[in-house]
Amino acid sequence: MKYPIFLNLEAKRAVVIGGGSVAARKILGLLEAQARVVVVAEQIDEILETRCKHSNTEFVEAKYSKDYLVGASIVFAATNSRKTNEQIYNDCQQLEILCNIADDPELCNFFVPAVVRRGDLQIAVCTEGDYPAYAGHIRKKLEDIFTEKHGQFLTELEAIRKYIIETMPNSARRKALLGELAGEASFEYFAANGPADWRNNTEEMIKSHMAITQ
Repeated sequence: MKYPIFLNLEAKRAVVIGGGSVAARKILGLLEAQARVVVVAEQIDEILETRCKHSNTEFVEAKYSKDYLVGASIVFAATNSRKTNEQIYNDCQQLEILCNIADDPELCNFFVPAVVRRGDLQIAVCTEGDYPAYAGHIRKKLEDIFTEKHGQFLTELEAIRKYIIETMPNSARRKALLGELAGEASFEYFAANGPADWRNNTEEMIKSHMAITQ
């Protein structure tokens, strides 16, 4: 059983070994996470290089060397050579760097989940690397359940949470209110009436909770 976690890779060195389609997916995902990406491949795809233009990506056209791993927070190996991938994994273990070998769960310190993204809301599905296609199937089902409105709702919750923390000193009442606002009834009101009406309704709820503590 693996420990689920979301990594903050902003400005962190992330190394991708390989230049094919699998490597490309890893690179684009890392760029979304604002990582500092280093791509090492014997042949660099011009289309990929063009797509990454003006991004925080360094392309190194060379054979794999352990030297390229130094300083990395995370490494993805996606070469066509199992021997090379195994060497990358072994080198990462020596350097204590998290490593993912494409299509080889036994040589992975972590797995990349299938993710539903709705603004700041992210829902990850993982099958321990056993059957990624099933994770993708579950993701599609979740995409139908969780819409863009859920992401918008989270944005509103984030703003109101800061206000409640600053203005409501009673921790028990604060916790109760935050739980109520995150509930299904609150979301349904938001979805049916929109952000402005939801904020107005929330302000009335805050006043009621404040009155109880006085």
